[in-house]
Amino acid sequence: MDAAFSTLLDRALVVAREAADAAAVVIRKYYRRDVAVEIKTDQTPVTIADREAEIAIKNVLKREFPDHAFYGEELGREGDSEFLWLIDPIDGTKAFVRNYPMFSTQIALMHRDELVLGVSSAPEFCETMWARKGGGAFYNGEKVRVAATDELNAGAAISIGNVKTLTTDARWKVLGEMIRRTGRIRGYGDFLHYHLLARGCIDLVIESDVNILDVAALAVIVREAGGVFTDLSGDELGIETSSVLAGTSALHAATLRMFRDAV
Repeated sequence: MDAAFSTLLDRALVVAREAADAAAVVIRKYYRRDVAVEIKTDQTPVTIADREAEIAIKNVLKREFPDHAFYGEELGREGDSEFLWLIDPIDGTKAFVRNYPMFSTQIALMHRDELVLGVSSAPEFCETMWARKGGGAFYNGEKVRVAATDELNAGAAISIGNVKTLTTDARWKVLGEMIRRTGRIRGYGDFLHYHLLARGCIDLVIESDVNILDVAALAVIVREAGGVFTDLSGDELGIETSSVLAGTSALHAATLRMFRDAV
């Protein structure tokens, strides 16, 4: 990575964190206020908080990077550039509208189809994680690292999120075997299990039903913390990504082998 690009990423990370802070102001204004809920065509909820938070994020980003492109959960795609900002203003709107705090703001930057920067802000948890390519991963300002766990045994901890699709194929049985072999299985879900993974608190995350906007920023964070983050087939993430296999290097490799042998 040349110095000019590194400097750009440093600046972009500062601005992305400012954008996440701007979104948090909007979100706190509406949280626990019984806002009206609309149901989108994909049967997921949306509120005025989602839309206003996305506008707030884009306003901050556009002031610094007016020529970049944007792809947001609520406002869609805008612009054409080798730099694409991926924005989910409230990842976890279902939690938001039911008044529990399992939601976050996700902001990522993609350069020529490569994810290079991510900010994950959970205002009601008072925690923010961020990373940029080559710069390490940080939790509330503290540099973090994934665990050294290298075996699927009683010392390993797995978290699953949205796994509805996984229940329909042979990998579901494999997951059952993995659960029997490991010492701890939880479903922390959403941003939380990725934060825990990057901090070394758990070792593996499995999800079969996600959107790239849900996980783009988190992928950068986990990778910069020393983890491996792909889809369930082991492929690189892209705009069409819909699943996740993320973990320590050894556990990711072991799980991927087991899943590939099953299909």
